[in-house]
Amino acid sequence: MKLSQINRRSIYKILIDGTVWSLITVLAFCLRLEGNLSSYSDSIFFIAVFAAPVKFLLVFINGHHKTSWRYSSIFDFFHPTLSIGIFTFLYYTAIILFADGFEIPRTVPVIDAGLSFIAFFVIRAASQILLRQHKTIASYLKRNTPEKRVLIVGAGESGIMIAREMMRHMEAGIIPVGFLDDDMSKQNQRIAGIPVMGTLADIEEAARSCHPDEIIIAMPSEPGEVIRKVLEKAKKANIPCRTIPGLYDIVSGVVSMAQLRNVQVEDLLRRKPVQLDTEKIAVYLTDKRVMVTGAGGSIGSEIIRQAANFYPSKLILVGRGENSIHEMVRECQRAFTHIPCDVYIADVRDKVTLENIVQTEKPEIIFHAAAHKHVYLMESNPAEAVFNNVGGTKNLVELALKYDVKSFVNISSDKAVTPTSVMGASKRIAEFVVENASHHAKPGQNFVSVRFGNVLGSRGSVIPIFREQIRQGGPLTVTHPEMIRYFMLMPEAAQLVLQAGALGMNGAVFVLDMGKPVKIVDMAEDLIRLSGLEPHVDIKIKYTGIRPGEKLYEELLTAEEGTVTTLHEKIFVARKNGTINHFEKDLKALFKTAETGDSHAIRRVMKKMIPKYVYNPEEKTPQAQKA
Repeated sequence: MKLSQINRRSIYKILIDGTVWSLITVLAFCLRLEGNLSSYSDSIFFIAVFAAPVKFLLVFINGHHKTSWRYSSIFDFFHPTLSIGIFTFLYYTAIILFADGFEIPRTVPVIDAGLSFIAFFVIRAASQILLRQHKTIASYLKRNTPEKRVLIVGAGESGIMIAREMMRHMEAGIIPVGFLDDDMSKQNQRIAGIPVMGTLADIEEAARSCHPDEIIIAMPSEPGEVIRKVLEKAKKANIPCRTIPGLYDIVSGVVSMAQLRNVQVEDLLRRKPVQLDTEKIAVYLTDKRVMVTGAGGSIGSEIIRQAANFYPSKLILVGRGENSIHEMVRECQRAFTHIPCDVYIADVRDKVTLENIVQTEKPEIIFHAAAHKHVYLMESNPAEAVFNNVGGTKNLVELALKYDVKSFVNISSDKAVTPTSVMGASKRIAEFVVENASHHAKPGQNFVSVRFGNVLGSRGSVIPIFREQIRQGGPLTVTHPEMIRYFMLMPEAAQLVLQAGALGMNGAVFVLDMGKPVKIVDMAEDLIRLSGLEPHVDIKIKYTGIRPGEKLYEELLTAEEGTVTTLHEKIFVARKNGTINHFEKDLKALFKTAETGDSHAIRRVMKKMIPKYVYNPEEKTPQAQKA
């Protein structure tokens, strides 16, 4: 660097480092000789005169001024260490060369080097503290918002990162005043200068002592029961709450102020994160061509996101909804630039188009998530359920067999168990289709189905509907006060689907551990409270009656099936009863009947194929009822 290019700040750095380092030359003698310098005065003068310019020169040549002291770390100590090493070598060389003229203790260069390390560290640490404090105080004084005192629940890594970010950005006026944490080893401690004021049970007492304006929940890995308890105690203390997302939502693992949001019903239903066997998943996904049908849907799109983490060689997106596929393509272009992505607008009922896609792309893995899923709509349109849910699956498994697809994973539903709806029956028959294909699979091919319940936040699910009803002032519509359902978060469901596919059990119907079922009315009440309103007072809940085909509760396996465990704690396998007799013959009869559009006839064939299918032949179809 030319002298003309050195700015004022660089000159200050050179002067500070060079001056302090030069003074250490004399200080090293003082410490070694315990202040008795008179007998070594000539030696000290000689060393001081020649050491100072050498040290300044080394500071400049090794570029001490080129690193930022405000943001310096251990990695920035290379150049100061190099300077100290070179000077110590020269120092010892001088002692040996001029040993006859000057008497210098051999330990002085060692003391000089040690003091130099300490001095350079102190200079940089002090500059960090002073510069950051100056910036913090200045930004705090210039803030345009009133001060907000915050109590942080959770003194783990996430809580500490949030607290430090608050202190770095004091212009926001958000001041962390305390932590609460159930870890007893943290009690009565100060973390990042902030006191730990008790456990989660002490929220009300802590609120009385530190008067927070807000509580921030920084426990991304804690289950929903813990979040609910904190929320209830905060409500008693009349303090608003915000939270950071759960681990499923913090993909990068970095917590920031931008991620703080109001507590949502998903937080109250949060479960412990799934522990994936990533090695097994990587074996069958990495560098493989992965095709996903229903790629624009909630489940299909999440499978794509999760699969992309394992670096497939190509993603093949197949879907019928142009707009949803368009949005997914944009996300892939933004988030998965490292993975080639081909897109096809196609209907799984169109076997000719599907075959062109499979023949061209040669997928090695297929995740089949395309399906009609709304129970009441399929009650009115049973033929469409047959053509799409059953026919689409049949088309794909036949092509998978023909073109040697290694792994075929069919997304099924808890509604397929002892079905009471056309939609559930169609998904059960689709499971039979996949199981039947498994009998014709070649060595190394796997055809499996994965069965799980409702997915929170998926398109058309109950949560978005409730939120819209709250925005409109109510009422929230619930079909029955005792209606219960199993729920899963989308990332959790997609991750377990990938894991199930990696288990390699040809012909299996996998059942995911859905946790505890949830009452729909309880979920409605939670959403109302999280909106700052009171259920049945500010927002009414209206019971509309069970719709055709609906159950009060869903099952994940039939009574006669039972389950057996797998190597993964959250994935089970339904015991096989064998594919139904005359399956292919009955399947042809089902498609032929569906072509007539006769709803009752379709249901009768379904009943023949699934003896457990429950429906009332005397009941009028929804279309007839409307008429």
